[in-house]
Order: sequence, then structure tokens, then C-alpha cells
Amino acid sequence: MGKKKILFASQEINPYLAETYMSNVGLNLPKNSIELGNETRVFLPKFGVIKEKANNLHEVIRLSGMNLILDDFDHQLIIKVASIQSARMQIYFIDNDEYFPRNIMFHDEEGNMLENNDERMIFYCKGVIETVKKLGWSPEIIHCQGWFASLIPMYIKKIYNEDPLFKDTKVIYNVFDTEFEGSLNLGLINKLLFEKKLEASDLELLTEPTFENLNKFAIKYSDAVIHGSEKINEGVSKYMKDSELPFMAYPGEEEYEEQYNNFFDSLVEVEEEIEMTEEKK
Repeated sequence: MGKKKILFASQEINPYLAETYMSNVGLNLPKNSIELGNETRVFLPKFGVIKEKANNLHEVIRLSGMNLILDDFDHQLIIKVASIQSARMQIYFIDNDEYFPRNIMFHDEEGNMLENNDERMIFYCKGVIETVKKLGWSPEIIHCQGWFASLIPMYIKKIYNEDPLFKDTKVIYNVFDTEFEGSLNLGLINKLLFEKKLEASDLELLTEPTFENLNKFAIKYSDAVIHGSEKINEGVSKYMKDSELPFMAYPGEEEYEEQYNNFFDSLVEVEEEIEMTEEKK
């Protein structure tokens, strides 16, 4: 299989966040992609727990400075980068002083989910896409890891569907066991409806933005889905199977990179076969 252009939009990457199975996958998949010679971009939210000096983060002035509109307000998008030298990998961080402050990730100091996690998620997902647009880079595959990236499939298929950069992009959603209790802010739908291309019927699954519903919503707009953790939410697992999308089963905790790469290859091969068939008509 030829070289691919792959975008990894991750919720966790080791060593910037605590070592978990998800954060290890977030590191190892793009590392393997680079080793295979693929053109690879990696994005991560710049959560406040990520230490800038210790990790040698610095701002990319040419990419920073644009504003993203959320709920009719402008929010400055700041792009920072850092490198993992051992993996020859550069990470782009989506940052904003309002959304990613202090020493927190998803919860406040008392352990409560942040009230604005919905807006932080919107900002991250839209920030990734707008940065890719500014780079003028056209990914063949976007791999979305974790619920914090769950809006990217919808953005690609509904908001940016006429952008030539994403014309042939396949979006893969990877479901992990990072479940949270309750739901995000119930105003999420109204904030998303500021996008003129969206209608309320497009967002029905987000009427109650629970972990389960966010994952179902991401699957609805994806081209393929991955069972990322050994055990995941039962409702999401059933929805995944009922979707009849191209599906990759849980690959285990060791030496899973080849299984992912073969799955990525299969999606690109299908697209190439479709294009060849259309050309013959």
C-alpha cells in the first residue's frame, strides 16, 4: 500500500498526559505511521495539566491568531508545538487561555465536571480542522480518539463537506472506556446551531449529551469505527455494530499498530477502487 496522509486528533497522548492505554495508543499509532513513511499530523488539546516549560512547548505564530466563533462570541485560537524526539514526532496543541487554564483537565479541584466542557470540546474539534485548513493539508484519513474529539466527524461531513481539502477524507472514530457520569451542558445543541449548515434534526442525539450519546453521535457521521478498549459502554457497542460501518475489533494491548495500519489501508483501498470504477464509466 502506498504512503498515506493521516491526521490523528487525540484526547490523550503519553508523555504529555498520564500514562493510560489510551494515551499510549495516542503515542504509538502516529509514531508507527511516521515509521511507515506516512505524512502524519498529530493534534492534542493543550490541557492546563500539560507543563509548557517542561515539555518545551512554543507558539506557532503563523498558525495562531485566528478567532473561532462559539455561541456568537470570538475566541482566540493559539497553536503551540512540541516534539517527541525519540519518535521523530511533532505535536500540535490547540490552546486558548479561557478554555485550557490552570492545572485541570476535565474536572475542577472538587472533582466536578467543568461546566464549559461542551465549549472546550467544540473549540478543540473546530480548532483542529481550521488549523489543517490553514496548513493547506488534505488528509486521507482522520483518526478521532476519545469523546473529546467526537464532534470532528460531524464537522467534516456537514460543515466542511464542500471544502476540497476534505473531499476524499475518511473519518474513523475510536471508542475508548473513558466514560464520565452525567452529561455535558444541555446548551450544546444551541451552540452548535450557530453553524448555519446545521439543523436541529442533525443533532438529535445530543439532546442529552452523555458519554454514550456523544459516542453514538460521532459514529453516526463517521466512515468507520474502532472498538478501542477491551470493554466499552454497552449502548455504544450495540450502536456501533448496528451501524454496519467498517469495523475494527479490540486489538489488544500489545503490538496493535499493524492491525490499525491494515484497517487504515483497507479504507483507502476501497476509496481507490471506487474512483477507478467511476473513471471507467
